Amino acid sequence: MSASTLSAGEARRVALSAQGLSGPRARGGPAATLRRLGGVQLDTISVLARSHELVALARHGPISRISIEEAYWGPGSTTFEYWAHAACILPLEDWPLYALTRRARLARGRRWHLLEDEAGSCAAVVARLRAEGPLTAHELGGAKKGGVWWDWSETKIAAEWLLDTGVLVCRQRRGFQRVYDLAERAIPPELGQQEWSDEECAVALVNAAGRALGVATASDLAVYKGIPTAMVQRVLGDTDLVPVAVEGWARPAYVAPEATAALERRARGRSLLISPFDSLVWDRARTERLFGFAHRLEAYVPRHKRQHGYFAMPVLGGTTFVGLVDPGRRGKALVAKQVSLQSKDAARHVAAALIEAATWVGSDDILVERVDPPARASELVGLVAELR
Repeated sequence: MSASTLSAGEARRVALSAQGLSGPRARGGPAATLRRLGGVQLDTISVLARSHELVALARHGPISRISIEEAYWGPGSTTFEYWAHAACILPLEDWPLYALTRRARLARGRRWHLLEDEAGSCAAVVARLRAEGPLTAHELGGAKKGGVWWDWSETKIAAEWLLDTGVLVCRQRRGFQRVYDLAERAIPPELGQQEWSDEECAVALVNAAGRALGVATASDLAVYKGIPTAMVQRVLGDTDLVPVAVEGWARPAYVAPEATAALERRARGRSLLISPFDSLVWDRARTERLFGFAHRLEAYVPRHKRQHGYFAMPVLGGTTFVGLVDPGRRGKALVAKQVSLQSKDAARHVAAALIEAATWVGSDDILVERVDPPARASELVGLVAELR
């Protein structure tokens, strides 16, 4: 097709290349991948591993899990946590850009939690951090009141509000707990002293989202960085993104200028398990439009209503999604609790992806439990045995 249009297949190739999921394995390690993606979503669910580790596995193969943690939170890391698509680990150099979100949250006011003594609680948190250095919510006095998981303590609410508005920052974790620090101390002055207007922030964030997505609508760009679609539409003309029509897409799209270079290279697909929180698929509407693949995380769906399993991971086979795997571990075995095969070649891709994941987590066996359709179970089991 012409430079101003992309076929559906070309759009998939552009998107996968932009996300580091086609061609040779991504270079530069997890730190370089974080900069490429512009953010890696965090989540507490851990099945084979936590989602931020699975993002690195998909792009780098079975690399050291310690190296992943060090890239995100190690002494030499250059990252911070904040709200983009959701709670994300972000490149430190992007701190000035999120002034847009920090100002918006300050203007909107406190979250759903109500502080009994906002000024006093916030002042107390700041004073403790100033006197004692970086602390977790537990070290500050406790994250919860003792009820259900969202029953936060006054101290935790205050710390999160100060994080929302940029007084505090999280640049490390201990035992997957946020460690709060004063932004004035933890953010380098050359970044902390930069002052960007909302429009300047939006232009930079939209450009970054465009590079990470490859091809996207205005709504896709907004979701990726957690900014209003109206703001994206207002600044698109000031970005580097180029208008493009995509086959089958009802709305106008935009492509990063360098992204179409992927079409000049031979497509080299992979067989990968993709985290439901991976930036390739975290926008469910875009995933369905781009790949014709409907996916829903069922972790919060009652067990008897689940169709594909608690943490069903999409399986990428080349440039399309070919099925789903709900993984788990039993002793030293990786268990495919439920597998959904949705294409003719799905079994081979699923087998290859399971073998790589098993190697990475140190499993010495792979067990396949349920397969849909059941008639293909022996095919999948045989391929796992053949390819190992």
